[in-house]
Amino acid sequence: MTQRIAFQGELGAYSHEACRDARPDMEALPCNSFEDVIEAVRSKKADLAMLPVENTTYGRVADIHRMLPESGLRIVDEAFVRVHISLMAMPGVQIEDLDLVRAHPVLIPQAADFLNRYGIKGEAAADSAGAAAEIAANKEMTVGALASDLAAETNGLHILARHIEDHAHNTTRFLIMSRDADHAKRGDHGMMTTFVFQVRNIPSALYKAMGGFATNGVNMTKLESYMVGGSFSATQFYADIEGHPDDPAVQRAMEELDYFTDMLEILGTYPRDPRRD
Repeated sequence: MTQRIAFQGELGAYSHEACRDARPDMEALPCNSFEDVIEAVRSKKADLAMLPVENTTYGRVADIHRMLPESGLRIVDEAFVRVHISLMAMPGVQIEDLDLVRAHPVLIPQAADFLNRYGIKGEAAADSAGAAAEIAANKEMTVGALASDLAAETNGLHILARHIEDHAHNTTRFLIMSRDADHAKRGDHGMMTTFVFQVRNIPSALYKAMGGFATNGVNMTKLESYMVGGSFSATQFYADIEGHPDDPAVQRAMEELDYFTDMLEILGTYPRDPRRD
């Protein structure tokens, strides 16, 4: 049987593109929300979840770090998608025919130079791939969409211009999650480990907890905090480090971290993507 990988959004979304690139042999399952993606894997409607966690332009994806520890799923891989924006419309339509383009609100400012050049107005839509699907369904001849090439391919639209984004660095990082952890060392570019923790209520606890990573030469690539339980005093931290929990240096650093924490949970260990470089 064909395995499934669940993502949030419509077919043709950038998350769908991430699924196709990272797991081309799996069937992509669109879901309405991140919660639905997680539940699809929990209920075995899907085998994997593709969840965006951060973007180089807009930072971390809201609430996703809070969902990960509560999901019961484990990270088994990471994926990066370069957000290329294409202008698409019904076949036969030319750029000069367009009065309006629709896209998710974060995409429209990223193509501002192109839209201003052609005098095209932008209109916010809930979903860029959904905007492309709506144009195709209604056969709108004066409206275009800003979305991925995959959205045009999925909906039978004609691409009028590719890679029209103003800046060339916009990339989204995704985590691929499974019901079961995979602790095996794999990949050719090293390993990553992601975990969450809460420090003990003692002076300088965070400083002391982080000391083990510095003294053992373990590179921490991400450390973010967020409140938990509706309390201003209870803070949970989310961290990514380079290395595997079985590496001696990582073992020593994690042992020291454990001493200064009330809670420590590894969310996954997975191959380091070469696109980090």
